Amino acid sequence: MTNKAASFPFDQTIVWTPDESSLLDTNLGRFMKKHDLSTFPDLMSKSTSDIGWFWDSVIEDLDIQFEHPYSKVVDNTNGPEFPEWCVDGRMNIIHNLLDKWLENENTADRTALKYESEEGDIRYFSYREVAAEVARVAEALRADGFSQGDVIALFMPMTPELLFSFLAIIKIGAVILPLFSGYGPKAVTTRLQDAEAVALFTSDGFPRRGKTIGLKEVADEALESCPSVRRVIVHNRSNRKDVPFSAERDRDFENYVAGFPEISETTSTSAEDTMMIIYTSGTTGRPKGAVHTHCGFPIKGAQDMFHAMDLKPGETMYWMSDMGWMMGPWLVFGTMMIGASMVFTDGAPDYPDAGRLWEMVANHNVTHLGLSPVLIRALMPSGTEYVERSDLNSLRAVASTGSPWDPASWNWVFENVLEKKKPILNYSGGTEISGGILCGNFLQPLKPCSFSGPVPGMAVDVIDESGESVTGVVGELAIREPWIGMTRGFLNDRERYLQSYWSKFPGVWVHGDFAAVDDDGLYFILGRSDDTIKVAGKRLGPAEVESIVSAHPDVTESAAIGIPHDIKGEEVGIFVVLKAGATPNDELRADLVRQVMDELGKPLKPGFIRFATMLPKTRNAKVMRRVIQAVHLGNNPGDMSSLEDPASLAAILNAT
Repeated sequence: MTNKAASFPFDQTIVWTPDESSLLDTNLGRFMKKHDLSTFPDLMSKSTSDIGWFWDSVIEDLDIQFEHPYSKVVDNTNGPEFPEWCVDGRMNIIHNLLDKWLENENTADRTALKYESEEGDIRYFSYREVAAEVARVAEALRADGFSQGDVIALFMPMTPELLFSFLAIIKIGAVILPLFSGYGPKAVTTRLQDAEAVALFTSDGFPRRGKTIGLKEVADEALESCPSVRRVIVHNRSNRKDVPFSAERDRDFENYVAGFPEISETTSTSAEDTMMIIYTSGTTGRPKGAVHTHCGFPIKGAQDMFHAMDLKPGETMYWMSDMGWMMGPWLVFGTMMIGASMVFTDGAPDYPDAGRLWEMVANHNVTHLGLSPVLIRALMPSGTEYVERSDLNSLRAVASTGSPWDPASWNWVFENVLEKKKPILNYSGGTEISGGILCGNFLQPLKPCSFSGPVPGMAVDVIDESGESVTGVVGELAIREPWIGMTRGFLNDRERYLQSYWSKFPGVWVHGDFAAVDDDGLYFILGRSDDTIKVAGKRLGPAEVESIVSAHPDVTESAAIGIPHDIKGEEVGIFVVLKAGATPNDELRADLVRQVMDELGKPLKPGFIRFATMLPKTRNAKVMRRVIQAVHLGNNPGDMSSLEDPASLAAILNAT
């Protein structure tokens, strides 16, 4: 184990404290009062010791309506790995996302979607208007022979048509298969084949920094090896005249839905019918298809937003995402279950300049802004002038996920965006979780880079190598009780699911994150545990090193990996990306080595520091440390389908 000081390379000062007088103004505060729970620890204890009571209470609190009520909220007969939820219940989640809001004029006319394109096109859609568009797509799919259980893929940018298609697939009882709009042909093929998709929604292309990125050509190449896909519906997003088109297979989106009615019956489904298959990449092997149901992912996502993030009906959440990353479906399910608004955008958040993100917040009265620390590190060199020129008073909180914070970036947001008055809701979980394990909230104090605690209902623990709970040192993030959003397993791969999460300790979900909880009960995520570096028996999280290196004024970002060492087992290697104008030289290298040694101690002295022009990242901006390590060592990097830029591999090979 690392020592306590090394576990917390962050400021341990509490910098934000909630206003206790406003406790009952929060969704979670009202929930606690209703159930006679006076403190957050009381809530956590009750929510994890009696999961049946808790999830039944959540369903009531969110007003989740069932066509036929469930007889039991959870049945653990098959063990914690495979619980059954909402037993005997029938409910298509579309009823709770759309249909029930149409029963009241006020909620029907509430804004569901706010869309702004990179070119500046702005369109708003009420719940009533979204329902009408969804009905047209649903009826077109039915007329084309698609029905309950069919797997239909989405390979589109974040446009209104994506939302309509997403909801329509669920409405007819089919299964959505969301794909990253930035995937290459091989990644698309792999997922379409594995899920046996029968149709695909795509676009001609989408804008990125003023240029059009072709999408249909990627889809066509992928489909050469996917004979199960018999229909492709193409949205004309970029008005391209040169898009390849198959008269037999392809259909123009607008022509496809034209003439169909704006009212459509929602197909009856079991609450536990499969609703979505969404893929997540592992360190080795093919991507994993996480299976989610009508009463699983949507309820967990909405509960995270409603309780932890305190999103209220009528408020607006803008979470920069893509539908192929779990935060895309999460955004849709959570906001629409609550009766709130979501923001969709395409293009880059810093184009035409670094002010676009903040202008979006002001223009659309965003109350909850979700971003990544990687984006903030990219925006910081532009200074604060872009933040200051936009009115951000609508913001109640900034939320973040994707990668661990470094203190400099966290404090930049806290001070310049939130004026030290509002919280940063740090959020960490995963595709298999349906949302968060840990999250900030409006009830607990915050330290830089910290999480307030577990999301209610998540029986979180930090454990050592023997499975015992630990405080003040780094351990594995684990979950000791089932929750409603947990994946129902990996598609066609039961054993891999069990091996991935349940194989270390009986009945305990070990998530694969390196974490620590301090004496104040605040949590810190320190990187993936499969990225863990073990130096002479001392376990070291990459984020511990990276937060120190990235605090240097010449450094934009860094990635720490473990490299073999004859005596220590492993030692630390660090790849560093410098800010524009900074010069890579031995003096700077020595300075960074000294900085790490001063903070972590001489035994953890880096074996090398190399300067690279860029780091390999996924399309949702996570640094791919395993790829960096593999490239550096000359090993097979495994699944590369989520790699954003292949040129980043050369950047590692050519690092100096």
